[in-house]
Amino acid sequence: MKEITPVYQFTRSLSMSPTPESELQSHLYLEEVMGERALEKVRSWNARSLNRLESNSLFTQLHEHAIAIANSKHKIPYVSYRDGMVHNFWQDADHVRGVWRCATLESYLTENPDWTTVLDIDALADAEGKNWVYQGNTVLSPENTRCMVCLSDGGKDASVYREFDISARAFVENGFVTAESKGSVSWLDQDHLIVGVDFGVDENGSSTLTDSGYPMVAKLWRRGSSIDQAIELGRGVKSDVSFNARVVEMADGDRQILLVRSSSFYDRSYHWLPLELAGEKKDAMLLQQVPLPLPQQIGIVGLFKGQMLVRLNEPWREFTSGDLVSFSWQRFMDSADITTVHLLCSPGARASINNVGITRSSVLVSIFENVAGGATRFDWSGDSWQSEKLEFPALGSVSIGSTNHREDIAFLSTDSFLTPNTLWMCDTAHPDLTRTDLTRADQAGTDQARFATPEPRPIKSLPEWFDSSVMVAEQFEVASADGTMVPYFVVRQQGIAMDSTNPTLLYGYGGFQVPLNPSYSAMRGKLWIERGGVYVHANIRGGGEFGPEWHQAGLKTKRQCIYDDFIAIAQDLISKRITSPQHLGIEGGSNGGLLVGVMLTQRPDLFSAVVCAVPLLDMMRYHLLLAGASWVGEYGHPDDPTEGAFLQSISPYHNVLADERYPEVFFVTSTKDDRVHPGHARKMAARFEDLGHEFLYYENIDGGHSAAANLQETARRVALQHTFLFEKLA
Repeated sequence: MKEITPVYQFTRSLSMSPTPESELQSHLYLEEVMGERALEKVRSWNARSLNRLESNSLFTQLHEHAIAIANSKHKIPYVSYRDGMVHNFWQDADHVRGVWRCATLESYLTENPDWTTVLDIDALADAEGKNWVYQGNTVLSPENTRCMVCLSDGGKDASVYREFDISARAFVENGFVTAESKGSVSWLDQDHLIVGVDFGVDENGSSTLTDSGYPMVAKLWRRGSSIDQAIELGRGVKSDVSFNARVVEMADGDRQILLVRSSSFYDRSYHWLPLELAGEKKDAMLLQQVPLPLPQQIGIVGLFKGQMLVRLNEPWREFTSGDLVSFSWQRFMDSADITTVHLLCSPGARASINNVGITRSSVLVSIFENVAGGATRFDWSGDSWQSEKLEFPALGSVSIGSTNHREDIAFLSTDSFLTPNTLWMCDTAHPDLTRTDLTRADQAGTDQARFATPEPRPIKSLPEWFDSSVMVAEQFEVASADGTMVPYFVVRQQGIAMDSTNPTLLYGYGGFQVPLNPSYSAMRGKLWIERGGVYVHANIRGGGEFGPEWHQAGLKTKRQCIYDDFIAIAQDLISKRITSPQHLGIEGGSNGGLLVGVMLTQRPDLFSAVVCAVPLLDMMRYHLLLAGASWVGEYGHPDDPTEGAFLQSISPYHNVLADERYPEVFFVTSTKDDRVHPGHARKMAARFEDLGHEFLYYENIDGGHSAAANLQETARRVALQHTFLFEKLA
């Protein structure tokens, strides 16, 4: 095999001392999100980068393709379902901010559904002079006429909630409205909301937000009263990630309250809060909180036929980490104890649960085996769980879409790297529809018996945006530094020469138990692979591809294995002569931005281009910026001697050298990102500028953590990134 000559001579040793914090103080002004000096610097970087990239004729071509895809009306209108009606949020060239619309289920199943507008976000934004970004709604069942609409100004996580009358297609006069805040609301009944928002300063002069910027207090808010008069249900402490309350709806319609204290990103404790509403004004009588005797690292999924479903992220009793189990909620309420626990499913060592959906008649679970998806239907017999595997195309992704615990209709979606998304529908009840089903469907104006089927059937599909017939998607695995076998996918055109010259983009994330499953991307296929680029999808540790243990292998000071996995994949691509350092680029966003930042400083010899999007890069101050404190459970604490020393050793911002030659970096972030602070990207760019290293920078003024507030902005960002990649790698 011909020896591959690196583009760069790598000189940095991991044992070398990082840059002292004192030398980086001059960049702190860039943490002032709206500071004029900081924005002046941002504007100058933006202008330089946009002038270069948008003047490239390739940008015009790529942008035209991206806009065509973004604005296409040939997209799947994904829906939620209730009372015979489907609800969809839609964006295109005529609805830039989007429109919430509805149709009957029968109409939806036709090629051209008859849509009725419920709420036009563009019109609302114009009328109110806001850059509203729709973030969904919370509906009060079973009437399904009132909801709380969630709106964000510019795409921030912080949002406002406003009561909306779905039947009247209007906001409720003098209805419930919250101020802008991170948090959540849920209905207890038509006159009471469970609210977790920023309540300002309490009677003791203390903030009602945690150090992470999330609500620390949950309250019960009665209609007609001010939010200042809301009754406190419970509270956490400042060092928690968050404290909130959620509503559990019983089969008879009764609602119970669960208090959830998240002491870290992964550790939670649950308390049941019995509540009585009495008197003419339905004043609340709070009873004593009852703790749920559950381990800390679990997630409560929901209630089905009296069984409370729980996902385990640590071993418990005779069950293993990754299992989905259940217990009787009524028996717990009667005895304040969990006596018997039932196993619903146990995925296995090279498998994981992707997501779960609950309908009136079934529990649907998406399970991935070696990063290939499938779905199984479960039912509770009264003393045990029965299962039935659903038939879907192999070697792709299967995801449980919209489900409703009051309905039997469920939606699922499938796709793969080369197969467009397909939406499937099934009736999760018994194949023989009961007279109750038919009556209820008729009352909703829908002849359910005509189109509901027990087996999933395809109802909508995306068009093919690129010619996948000349492409191939292959799965490989490579031994990491410690011998662990790490899988990855290569998507490319058939018949390319394995001569080390193919422009190749390696993408990864590696954190927070988030799996990177096979997925169809019209823009990636059209803008990159169709033009001769190779796309590589890394399933490194830190993600959730193989369950909690795959994630926990890279927590805190064990994190270097994540980066070793990514390096091993890059080296394997070079060994296979798919590409070479001259033609290999990497991309990652958020935690993936940290990943590629570490690659930039640890192995600059392996790459020629880096797209670093909405990144974490200053790992010694990340916990002080916006939601950063919530991620200490993932990364460790900079003030801890052991964890802090490790964080400084990997922190990209602290490990940039003056005499090293780095691949050019394209930093992408958003001013309105209130999750990962734009100061990370800003300060890293300033550090590169100080030391004379090449970089590009683009900060979108709106857009939140996605760095794009609408599809037009997304198309521009994607075109900019791919123009950069072709400039550097082709």
